[in-house]
Amino acid sequence: MARVCQITGKTAMVGNNVSHSKRRTKRVFDVNLTRKRFYDEETKQWITLKVSTRGIKTISKKGLQAALRDARKKGFIN
Repeated sequence: MARVCQITGKTAMVGNNVSHSKRRTKRVFDVNLTRKRFYDEETKQWITLKVSTRGIKTISKKGLQAALRDARKKGFIN
């Protein structure tokens, strides 16, 4: 799965570039993804995830295990 957040499931959006003369051309709004390592306290291992900045905030708020559980339930992670 390329360019998809593994926690929130965010993908790229499609929109328009609008010039001064109001001509519209298609463009892509990519997701702000980073590869980030998180330490799992339960398994004592490092986990590497491709997450958006919103995904990092979600993990900080809920905790790693709860965020992974929700992502598996929604089908974002195997």
